[in-house]
Amino acid sequence: MSPLPEAAPQRAKSVPLVIVSIAFLLLLASLDQTIVSTALPTIVADLGDLDHLSWVVTSYILASTISAPIYGKLGDLYGRRNIVVVSVSIFLLGSALCGLANSMWFLIASRALQGLGGGGLFVLALSVIGDVIPPRERGKLQAMFAVVFSLSSVTGPLIGGWFVDAFSWHWIFYINIPIGLASVIAFTLSFAPTGQRKQRQIDVWGALSLIIGLGGLTLLTSLGGRSFAWGSLESWVLGGLAIGGLVAFLWCETWAPEPILPLDLFRRNTFVVTSILGFITGACMFGAVTFLPMYLQVSKAISPTLSGLALVPLTAGILTSSTAAGRYMGRSGRYWILPLIGMGMLALGMLSLTRLAPDTNMWLFCIQIGIVGFGMGFIFPVVTTAVQNSVPHEQMGTATASGVLFRQVGGSLGVAVFGAIFAARVASDFASLGLELDGSSEGIAISPAMVADLPTELHGPLAALIAEATHPIYWIAAILGALGFITALFLKEERLKERGDPDYPGQVSKAE
Repeated sequence: MSPLPEAAPQRAKSVPLVIVSIAFLLLLASLDQTIVSTALPTIVADLGDLDHLSWVVTSYILASTISAPIYGKLGDLYGRRNIVVVSVSIFLLGSALCGLANSMWFLIASRALQGLGGGGLFVLALSVIGDVIPPRERGKLQAMFAVVFSLSSVTGPLIGGWFVDAFSWHWIFYINIPIGLASVIAFTLSFAPTGQRKQRQIDVWGALSLIIGLGGLTLLTSLGGRSFAWGSLESWVLGGLAIGGLVAFLWCETWAPEPILPLDLFRRNTFVVTSILGFITGACMFGAVTFLPMYLQVSKAISPTLSGLALVPLTAGILTSSTAAGRYMGRSGRYWILPLIGMGMLALGMLSLTRLAPDTNMWLFCIQIGIVGFGMGFIFPVVTTAVQNSVPHEQMGTATASGVLFRQVGGSLGVAVFGAIFAARVASDFASLGLELDGSSEGIAISPAMVADLPTELHGPLAALIAEATHPIYWIAAILGALGFITALFLKEERLKERGDPDYPGQVSKAE
């Protein structure tokens, strides 16, 4: 289907400047999901209120998750240049208020506001690239963005710790302001609007039901098993809200004039297959990789800083393969084979991690996580590029946001399910060591400091216990990778469009 005339791409005055500014905005959004973790103990010491500590992270995740798909639709309706400015403005206002926080509840509310802005940055970044770069040339740039995102996941805690030690925890939020302002100014100067205006109708009921459904799901997966038990009344209520809200959302989308998620997208093979692949990749990336620092710091007894450095091969693998995937798509205009290679490597890497032990050689560990990263790097560029290539331009932001949403939901569910499995395994074996598990509201408190306080003769058994508790997680992740491989076999390849194609509206300078 050819794009409608009024949906022609917006015009880039300077493509390199657009790319750099968007990359920095993406970095801010992704860092803020991880940079706070290291500073949490210091924040509690300053503001108190330990019982609500988890909400500092949860409020941001909740707000960013529910707002992301809405930003995708708003970008399609009102132009991504305008919506990027709105998103960044909300994010920076939230950052400033976080830095000024003098109470835990003020900080939590400010983090929610920050998340409402941050939810749009990742979606809009990928969509803007779709506006200024043809699909055939897009893989390399989206590979770079995948590296930015994965790198922030690894380095975020390290950067947060450095700011706390060198300055204060307030600066992990203040630093966003100059970087964000410079980036959005560069973006607005280099990315011109189309100048087209059309009366639009917002899908209010769809947005409300989506907020309820995603809100219930995010709260359940973030707090279940930590702030309340999985079988508690709170879990049942949130589960009911998640299911009811998402069912109501799908019903609203059947009659809405401007649906947030047009259901006809599910008739497209590329959209369905890439959504499934994104869900699986999210579950493996966020769910399984989350427990590697626990293994390194407790089972291998290395410092948090060194454990962060030990995960660099994961990012290196993503960088290597995503760059190769982007070049392959650019030269050939094809991509079908890439997710097959990626899912196969991902399954193989996760399978190798089922053999983790306290005495696993660090070089072998680096190779194992390098294989995992290598597999992911072949998947990331394809998932977004393929779906953007297959939909009309007026639906590109919506399709991109949906892909991001499936990856986020996969990550949230992965963290929740894998966390429950890990906690159950640890709890069942803890008593055998003559120890009592910390039952605080913040979940299992196992850390290098806690291990150091134990008698020396318990260090070895505890290290083995933690390593073995991760094995079921990586078995499940390996099975998910295998299912992803089978799913990728059904992906129908559509040749990537390039400049000069009759169905691709090329970008020219506004001066032209």
